[in-house]
Amino acid sequence: MSILETGKGYIHIYTGNGKGKTTAAFGLAVRAAMSGKKVYIGQFVKGMAYSETKCSAYIPGIEIEQFGTTCYIDRNPDEEDVQRAKNGLEKCKAMMKSGDIDVVILDEITIAVYFKLLTDDEVLGALKVKAEHVEVVLTGRYASELLIDAADLVSEIQEVKHYYRQGVLSREGIDC
Repeated sequence: MSILETGKGYIHIYTGNGKGKTTAAFGLAVRAAMSGKKVYIGQFVKGMAYSETKCSAYIPGIEIEQFGTTCYIDRNPDEEDVQRAKNGLEKCKAMMKSGDIDVVILDEITIAVYFKLLTDDEVLGALKVKAEHVEVVLTGRYASELLIDAADLVSEIQEVKHYYRQGVLSREGIDC
């Protein structure tokens, strides 16, 4: 099998109400790292040490940074949340622009836009300065039409059935 290497980095979006968007992005990160690529993952909204944040300790070439505080289910985002998201986007933008990183993942970035921590224009501005070869992945529910239009690949993950609806909470190593 021949692998075509175009030298162009594409923009992916993994969105929808189903489970697996971050998981898909991390799968791509592992695949990229195993082929010798450098990966940077910026997690927006998330501030807890989920199991996936440990992968950088086991897999060389993956760096993870979180820009969230706590979940917004029981509160409205505050100014600290906004500032952390803006700082996170600037860091991801710098990583995309430098060309030193091959894959940049902006995990839950569409949630940050949905909660008005960032705007579509701010995210699109960051994407416009990426080095040509840099692959970028944006994840999260509620991806806007503007972001979808800017992407080269969009996957919508839909929930068909989830054990959470039967009262099963997140399980370490499987759901978090």
